[in-house]
Amino acid sequence: MASYEFVTVDVFTDRRFGGNPLAVFPAAEGLSDAAMQALALELNLSETAFVLPPENPQHHARVRIFTPRAELPFAGHPNVGTAYILARRWDNRVEHLTFEEGAGLVRVHVLRDAAGAPTGARLSAPHSLSLGLGLPTEVVAACAGLAPADIATGAHEPLEASVGLPFFVAEVTDVATLARANPDVAAFRHAQPRFPEAPAQFPLLLYARRDGDALRLRTRMFAPLGGVAEDPATGSANAALAALLTSLAPGDDLHLEFDIEQGIELGRPSRLFATARKTAEGPVTATIGGNCVPVLRGAVDL
Repeated sequence: MASYEFVTVDVFTDRRFGGNPLAVFPAAEGLSDAAMQALALELNLSETAFVLPPENPQHHARVRIFTPRAELPFAGHPNVGTAYILARRWDNRVEHLTFEEGAGLVRVHVLRDAAGAPTGARLSAPHSLSLGLGLPTEVVAACAGLAPADIATGAHEPLEASVGLPFFVAEVTDVATLARANPDVAAFRHAQPRFPEAPAQFPLLLYARRDGDALRLRTRMFAPLGGVAEDPATGSANAALAALLTSLAPGDDLHLEFDIEQGIELGRPSRLFATARKTAEGPVTATIGGNCVPVLRGAVDL
């Protein structure tokens, strides 16, 4: 029987029991695919990360990410939290980590305080912005428990956006409307087979501008078909949102910084800092980062 250590950390917050909780197995070598999936289901967090030796010794780790139902090729808060945990464990004051993941290489910068202690991390999304399927406004409204008039389409229609993991992104009219959203699982189940090319989990990110400011946003993310009714903080989705909005902003050479709140309605306030850059010559790229707070430690015997 082998014992596997795990730790939990709250990501995208500077206070315990805020942000998005994450479990990390920092030495997962020897665990089978089935065991990783079973542990993710047992812990029942939005994601659990398993750290393995890298295939390329020039990289720092291979990281596998599981929801309670499936493995993901990439996700935001597991990378931020895993980098933070590893930086706390390692004594070499590493500043930059490179993780091997299903979506490709993910590069993460460790954030530190004035004394040099890790406080969080910021990742560079593994892919540039790609846009996919558009969704009818009435479908988005039904899934979110809102009226079609609550969906704002002045900047863009609801559409699929990705910088490593795809999400449907839709703007709502204001923060009060965002707070009223209530995911309708039946509507998600009805919509998913209508769009067979859509992501199987049919994840939906809603956002509103805080006080009308295009750089200060509040978001909510629903993925009930993936076992996550609502996520307190979704790094990959908010990175895609930042890249999307930057792609739509006027100008050919632009670097924008976004201050994003999420998890307010769940009582787990989260704060994410996203950046996106576009040039006339290249694609739109994005980063996402924030602080972390350690919470629990434990072990599993298998």
